Amino acid sequence: MDDIAVIIVSWNVLPDLRQCLKSIYATPGPIAAFSVWVIDNASSDGSAEMVESEFPQVNLIRSGENKGFSAANNLGIAQSNDSRYVILLNSDAYLQSPVCLDALVRFADSHESLAVAGAHVFNPDGSLQYSCRRFPGLRAGLFRNTLLGKLFPKNQYTTQYLMGDVDHSKEYKVDWVSGCAMLISRNFLNTHGALDDRFFMYCEDVDICKRAWTAGKEVWFCPDAHVTHRIGGSSDKNAEAMIREFHRSWELFDEKHNPKASIFRRIAVKTGLWLRATIRIWNRRRAIRRDRKQSAILR
Repeated sequence: MDDIAVIIVSWNVLPDLRQCLKSIYATPGPIAAFSVWVIDNASSDGSAEMVESEFPQVNLIRSGENKGFSAANNLGIAQSNDSRYVILLNSDAYLQSPVCLDALVRFADSHESLAVAGAHVFNPDGSLQYSCRRFPGLRAGLFRNTLLGKLFPKNQYTTQYLMGDVDHSKEYKVDWVSGCAMLISRNFLNTHGALDDRFFMYCEDVDICKRAWTAGKEVWFCPDAHVTHRIGGSSDKNAEAMIREFHRSWELFDEKHNPKASIFRRIAVKTGLWLRATIRIWNRRRAIRRDRKQSAILR
């Protein structure tokens, strides 16, 4: 039995996927017994062919369609059933050292009630990426990536949500961790199920962490497993659709985990998310138009 099955979902990010796989197989490699599974979501950029030719040791699953993040990961989870842990690793993320996998396994083995653990994630420039967070509330939604947030960048609601008020060099029990580099116990998956594939993309990580806590298990931040993540490797290719999907997923999460919410809350959440998505799309289009005008002037 392998200690780890590393599962990577890929959609048209060939350079990122290559770097991700190289980081896993770098010398010296992990001590833990592991297998790697790439689920290719019908890429058209030659990603699957690259995996076959450059990484023949990888278990490649070709999907005939873009199943989304959750459903594709679930394919890998089902196929790689001979492992004690599953690690979901984004195709636009890479291990800063292969011993990252060993660090996650040691950490999970030392925490008896652990269901999920998240890595210590950094942006490509070396700055901290806030990959462990508290469950969001309505106030965090009002200030996170909004005009209010720009007006009050140091507001307590965003800081608390992102856990910007804690020392990331230490381990913590946390509400949820990012699915860009997430370890999940196979025992938990076998008992409580895999990702909810109603979440095409986004919030599947929040959901499974919420389910872990509801089941009496724990979610932890592991400070010694270092990962670099370039946000948006796949999603930037269809940015406006992903903005809509992000907000649709948050609405689904709220409905799923607040089943007895009043009709007034439902309307408020739905309206707020729709308005938030509309403003973000409008701002994006405005920025594109501004950049095009500047480029025309420079020419």
